[in-house]
Amino acid sequence: MRRVTLTQFLIEQQRAGRVSADLRLLLEVVARAVKAISVNVSKGALAGVLGEAGTDNVQGEAQKKLDVIANEILLLANEWGGHLAAMASEEVETVHQIPFDYPKGGYLLLFDPLDGSSNIDVNISVGTIFSVLRNPPGGGDPTEQSFLQPGREQVAAGYAVYGPSTQLVLTVGNGVHAFTLDREMGSFIYTHPFMTVPEETQEFAINASNARHWEEPVKRYIGELQEGKGGPRGRDFNMRWVASMVADVHRVLTRGGIFMYPIDEKCRAQGGKLRLMYEANPMAMLIEQAGGAATTGREHILDIIPSKLHQRIPVILGSKSEVDRVTGYHLEG
Repeated sequence: MRRVTLTQFLIEQQRAGRVSADLRLLLEVVARAVKAISVNVSKGALAGVLGEAGTDNVQGEAQKKLDVIANEILLLANEWGGHLAAMASEEVETVHQIPFDYPKGGYLLLFDPLDGSSNIDVNISVGTIFSVLRNPPGGGDPTEQSFLQPGREQVAAGYAVYGPSTQLVLTVGNGVHAFTLDREMGSFIYTHPFMTVPEETQEFAINASNARHWEEPVKRYIGELQEGKGGPRGRDFNMRWVASMVADVHRVLTRGGIFMYPIDEKCRAQGGKLRLMYEANPMAMLIEQAGGAATTGREHILDIIPSKLHQRIPVILGSKSEVDRVTGYHLEG
C-alpha cells in the first residue's frame, strides 16, 4: 500500500487548485514546527522542560516551560519563510511582526502553541492549535484589526495532538484529514482521510466542577444525559474530560460526542473561557468540515465577527444532533 506523506497530500491539493503554493509551504513549515514541539514534549523530564517558567502570559496565566518553548519554536520557524504577513499567539499580547530583513507573504497565522499545558507535568496529551487567514489588502504592517475576521474566512485550520503518537489534523476547506508522525522517517503519513464526526454518540465532555455555575439550558441538557436509560434520552451516556481541548475535541472527531465549555457565572465577565481566534475558530472549522456543528449556545462560532485579538467565548461543538439540541435549549430562553 502506497504511503502518502503530508507533503505529497499538499502538492495534490495545490494541483487541484485548493491551496496556493505559498499556503502549501506555510503548512509544511507549521508541520516542521510541530515535529520539533513533539520532540520536546516527548522528552519531558529528561530534557528539563517540565514545571513552571516563572512568567505569566497575556491572559495572566502562569506559563509552563514548554509553553514558552513551543511558542518560540512556532515564531522562529515561521518568521523567515516568506509566506506570512504577521503572526499572533495566545501567549503574546500584540501582533508579532515579521522581521524587516525577511520577505513577507499574504497570510496571517494564529496559534495556541501548547493547549492543555496544565497536563504536561502529569504526562497527559497536549496539543497545538493553528488558524490561517488571508492578510487584507491595503499595504503596511498588519495590525490587530487585520486579524479580526470571522472564522468563515479561514483558509486553513488544524491541530496537533501529542499523545501515544503525534497526529496532525488539518483542513483546507475540503474535508478533514489526519496525518501520523512516523518518527523513524521523520514524516507525517496520511492515515485518516476525510474524517467525519459520528452522528450518534453516548459521550460528552464538560468540566462538571462548574455545574453550580451553569445556565439553566446547560443544566437541563446535562441532566438529561445523566438520567440515562430512565430519562428522556433512553440510553446511558459517559462523561469524558481531559482538560486539554485538543485531546477532548480529537476524541469527539474520532468517536463522536459533544464538547462543551459554556458560559457560566465564573467566566461571564470575560465572555467565556476559550479564545475565539486561537481555539474556537480553528476547532469550529474542523468540526463543521467533518459534518458536525459548533455554536456558542446562541450563534454559530464561525459567524462571529471578532472584537479583539484575545476575545473569549463559550464553545459547544461536536455531533450535530447533540449541538442542535443544547443550542435549541438556549434559544428557547
